[in-house]
Amino acid sequence: MVKKSRIVTFVLFMILMGGLIGTTGKDILGNIKLGLDLQGGFEVLYEVQPAKKGQKIDHEVMTSTVQALNRRIDVLGVSEPKIDIEGNNRIRVQLAGVKDQDQAREILSTEANLTFRDANDRLMMDGADLAEGGAKQTFDQNGNPSVSLKLKSAKKFEDVSREIVSMAPNNYLVIWLDYEEGKDSFKNEVAKEKPKFISAPTVKEVFTQDTVSIVGNFTIEEAANLADILDAGALPVKLNEIYSTSVGAQFGEHAMQQTIFAGIIGIAAIFLFMIFYYRLPGFVATITLVVYLFLTVLIFDWMNVVLTLPGIAALILGVGTAVDANIITAERIKEEIRVGRSIKSAFKAGNTNSFSTVTDANMTLLLAAVVLFFYGTSSVKGFATGLIIGTLGSFFTNVYLSRWLLGLFVNSGLFDKPFWFGVKKSAIHDLKENIDTLDLSTKFDRFDFIKPRKKFLTASAALLVLGIILLAVLKLNLAIDFTSGSRVEILANESITKEEVAAELKKLDLVTDDIVISGDKQNIGVARFKGDKEEFLSKTKVAEIKAHFNKEWGADTNVSNVTPAVGKEIAKNALKGLLITCLGLIIFVAFRFELPMAVAAVIALLYASFFIIPFFSITRMEVDLTFIAALLTVVGYAINDTIVTFDRMRENMQKRRKIKTKEEIIEIANVSLRQTLGRSINTVLMVVLSVVAMMIFGNESIRSFAVALTIGLLVGTYSSVFIATPLWVEWKQKELKKKGVLVTFKEKKKRTDEPVV
Repeated sequence: MVKKSRIVTFVLFMILMGGLIGTTGKDILGNIKLGLDLQGGFEVLYEVQPAKKGQKIDHEVMTSTVQALNRRIDVLGVSEPKIDIEGNNRIRVQLAGVKDQDQAREILSTEANLTFRDANDRLMMDGADLAEGGAKQTFDQNGNPSVSLKLKSAKKFEDVSREIVSMAPNNYLVIWLDYEEGKDSFKNEVAKEKPKFISAPTVKEVFTQDTVSIVGNFTIEEAANLADILDAGALPVKLNEIYSTSVGAQFGEHAMQQTIFAGIIGIAAIFLFMIFYYRLPGFVATITLVVYLFLTVLIFDWMNVVLTLPGIAALILGVGTAVDANIITAERIKEEIRVGRSIKSAFKAGNTNSFSTVTDANMTLLLAAVVLFFYGTSSVKGFATGLIIGTLGSFFTNVYLSRWLLGLFVNSGLFDKPFWFGVKKSAIHDLKENIDTLDLSTKFDRFDFIKPRKKFLTASAALLVLGIILLAVLKLNLAIDFTSGSRVEILANESITKEEVAAELKKLDLVTDDIVISGDKQNIGVARFKGDKEEFLSKTKVAEIKAHFNKEWGADTNVSNVTPAVGKEIAKNALKGLLITCLGLIIFVAFRFELPMAVAAVIALLYASFFIIPFFSITRMEVDLTFIAALLTVVGYAINDTIVTFDRMRENMQKRRKIKTKEEIIEIANVSLRQTLGRSINTVLMVVLSVVAMMIFGNESIRSFAVALTIGLLVGTYSSVFIATPLWVEWKQKELKKKGVLVTFKEKKKRTDEPVV
């Protein structure tokens, strides 16, 4: 019986959803806050140190420092600054979209401890004597820029000026900013062309007013900055810069355009494949994926998430993984149709049988993403945030919404032919034959994956040893994220050469042989200066580099600095994150399945993750922060594939109830692999399509991430088939030998949390 009302419901849904996306999409995208890597800006990590001897850096001091930094940022007019306290003594500041990065760095890091001293460096007054909001940019009698200061007490200034007058001929009132006891001296600085003190006027008369004017060799901007800093107040601590990255606005725009274009290519390829291969379920999948993207971006807006370049990569990657639920369900429906069930019965059974698989697969990926969030740095957190939101969103849209929409078609009665689900009539059995899905033929039946398992395990072990040897000999081409130092990236308008970049750097007294040219037009140059603190480019040098390349080539630049302490910490956190992820996965899989499966799965995922490392060692590709994100993501995806296979093995074991021979274990493993391999290949293909699009068309900064992920996914599929499953077989055969009979999993009670369609 045809129920046209179901089709009408679908059409109404499409109209409503299309209207909603069409009318709100532009505004939502406009509201999304862009990270500094997409609009330019800079990020700096400060280590908070005592300003005076004996000062304790506690929570109260850290909070006061953040408040002082906020007041300074207000001066810059940055609308969405991000200031976070990290650990006990670190503060991370992110200023996206700041127009004058040099001014911002100066205003943030200047301690602004204003002192008035005599010629013998004796303290006469300090910043505490200034009236609140009393600093203003003014002009002196000659029309030169100056700074006017209003003092709290005219009487104190009168006493100070009287004492200075009495010190003639050394009657100087020396005005210092950030004077350092035991290091700075008026006598040492006065002869210099550019002394460290701000001004040293001669006091010839006693002043009775409450204002003082600082006159120096200021520009209007310098005088205004000084007034702003003094108004914001002195920092209660010293700030030591231990990490920084500066991104030019052109770089941000270029990166966003490239990544969005790569996303469109990858997503379009996924949509075409799904519709061509899975037909009606594939068509429904494309609709739910569009809804998934819309809802994910909407959640980003609601949660005020800052969208970064890795975050966009996570969104694109999320489409490739979100389709996994549709593929698993579609494959199960096809199996049920092949055993002779009606389309409606097959749809219901396929949904029921695939639900636990989809849940387990999403949980493993979510676990990896959460660990990535807690142990990653700011850029990696952006990727992890996108992955977490995307995983949760895909579970809703591609399980509940997808099944509801597909159910409308199925229950309409208009699509009750196997053709709509990609099943040939010749492959369908009669229901009276009582064929079980366990007995269905597959395109992989001629392959015995388990018989040669020892050869594959031996070959895999040999490749592992070879990888370790190559890694020990060649080592990794580590980025400054792990080795410390500085990195200068130049985006020119025309093609450039290593020699040209080296020549321009030499003009700035910067010498390095580590220069790489890349980009579609060979217009991006990257120079690295590795080493200890001496190689750390100062904020003055960073400003000089930016100004030089902008003047000479009209080029935009990115400059990053990493100290040894931060590099070691990043590596330590990456290792800690990997270990916690593996431990968490062992516990989860052991709880959901059994210990042998958990151990085998983790060994396989570690194998897949490891092989990325020697590949980067051989190719000499740079290992940076995004590489760590790729490693932990591969962990989630590699076990995802294994989980699907193990879920089918569990199901096939339940049907036997008891296992008495080794041959039964081998048969269960072989049959399960054959039944799920098609799904594994298609799922990996979907993810690889999105990743390869990023690798070919995406931005340079996430290319290493895309390469690492591609290698990890391919090796992850191999390890799932030829390492995880064979190891499980070996374990279970030993268990069988010890026990004589294996009692398989008990029949599960019908789930009450399965979606009802």
